[in-house]
Amino acid sequence: MDWLLANGWVLWLILFLGLAAVETLTLDLFFIMLSVGALAALAATFAGAGLVLQIVIFAVVSLLMILLVRPVAVRHLQRGPADQLNNIDRLVGAAALALEPVTAHSGTVKIGGDTWTARSADGAPLPAGTRLSVTRIDGATAVVEPVDRPAPPVPDA
Repeated sequence: MDWLLANGWVLWLILFLGLAAVETLTLDLFFIMLSVGALAALAATFAGAGLVLQIVIFAVVSLLMILLVRPVAVRHLQRGPADQLNNIDRLVGAAALALEPVTAHSGTVKIGGDTWTARSADGAPLPAGTRLSVTRIDGATAVVEPVDRPAPPVPDA
């Protein structure tokens, strides 16, 4: 027992490494936050803190990491790079063709070879055969608007 009190840093080091190893298996950013708490307690051991203070430091640092750092880190990791869009995000702005009339409540469009239920973005009816653009996706329904045709060029006089 005296050896443990004299070499408590070994326990904090083992706890730090063990929690970090568990994090590599779970990848949910929970055990790494506890691991940082163990690292803080390890530092407190080297600073000469007593066992009770080491445990308090472990608990407080771990709790602060879980409450303050983990949500930010999870949000950052879930967002991913800007150029890496999911399938739904890729459809926004895509060209579509009305297969049947599209209204504010119903319709069918073809988007890149797939048939989607659709509705008009502004509620205006769009006849079948109209070239459309996807403005957003609501569940399994594409919200579309007509493609604006650019004005023909004016010839120079």
